[in-house]
Parts: sequence; C-alpha cells; structure tokens
Amino acid sequence: MAQQSATKTPATKTVGEGSVFLSFAPWIIFGVVASPSTWEYAALAALIASIALSGQDILRGKLRVLDLTGIAFFAVLCVMTLFLNRGQLLWLETYAQVISNGLVAVVALGSLLFEPFTAQYARESTPEEYWDSPVFKHINKVLTALWGAAFAVMTVSTWLAIRYPSQDDWFNWVVPIAVVVWAIRFTESYPESYKARVGV
Repeated sequence: MAQQSATKTPATKTVGEGSVFLSFAPWIIFGVVASPSTWEYAALAALIASIALSGQDILRGKLRVLDLTGIAFFAVLCVMTLFLNRGQLLWLETYAQVISNGLVAVVALGSLLFEPFTAQYARESTPEEYWDSPVFKHINKVLTALWGAAFAVMTVSTWLAIRYPSQDDWFNWVVPIAVVVWAIRFTESYPESYKARVGV
C-alpha cells in the first residue's frame, strides 16, 4: 500500500498552470513576425517578451532552461544587428526561423539526457513528494520528447518553405500551426489519460 501511494501523483496539471506555453510565446512571436525584412524587429520583440515573461524568475535567480535559451538567443540576434551589415546577415535573414525552431528542438530533446525541461514547469503544480515518482518522470519525458519532436518538424517545415517558395504558406504557417495546436492538446490531455491508464 505504501509503495502504491508513493507512485501516485495528485490530480493536478502535470505541466504547471500553462507556464510552459508562456515560455514558448517568445519563440512563437519570432516565428510569426520574422521574415527577410522584419526578423530584426522580431528578435527585439521576442527578447522583450522573454525578459518580461521571465521577470519574476530573473529576480529570484531561478531561470528555466527554455527561458534562459530564449533570452540568450534573441539577445545575440539583437547584438548582431548592431555590429554586422546587411550583407553579412543575409544567411540569418534567410534561415532565422529554421535556426530558432531547431534550437528549441535541440534544447528540448537534449534536456532528456539530464532533466526533461517540462519537469521544471510541472513542479509548480505538483507537491514535492511526487517529483521522484515513476509516473511524474514518465509523463515529463513523453511531453518533453513531444515538444522536441514538434519543433523538429517545424524546423524541417520552415526549411522546406525556403526550398519551395511557392508552397511557403503551407510550410511557414499551416504545418507549424497544426503541429503546435496538436502538441498543446496532447500536453493538456496526456497526463490524466496516462495516470488513468496506470491506475493512479
């Protein structure tokens, strides 16, 4: 009985209070606004959003890996616009969305080697005694892998938009939006469905 209760997780959201979606917001802003003529403004807007959404965590000195990556990435882009001319930044204008999506995919999938990045958000709505439970760990591994795969798909899709400009609306908009919507729905439903399946 004691062993069974040790593996149970409470009936709360496994990814805390939608905060993981807020961490994706700067990346989505960049993806939506960025284009060959606007990526500088997209980087600045995404940097401001990253700092604003992470304000309390910055003051507490407790930044999550995705937030820290966003602040660093968008800050580097903004600095590059100050010191490099347009010719030197042509490659970045072309591949800005591909690079940003690929970076999120690498961070998400890479976190599986250490700590799934979604666990940092899940702890906000899960009592500490459940953080080491097999159910908690499994759910966050699945959700982290899901988001890593989703951004990997978006990386390929935005790259295809460059290769096939006649289909760029599909690859830059339809596919990424469909992937994000599906990932959000899965994230919202999977924790409870998995816990029901394993009987906790």
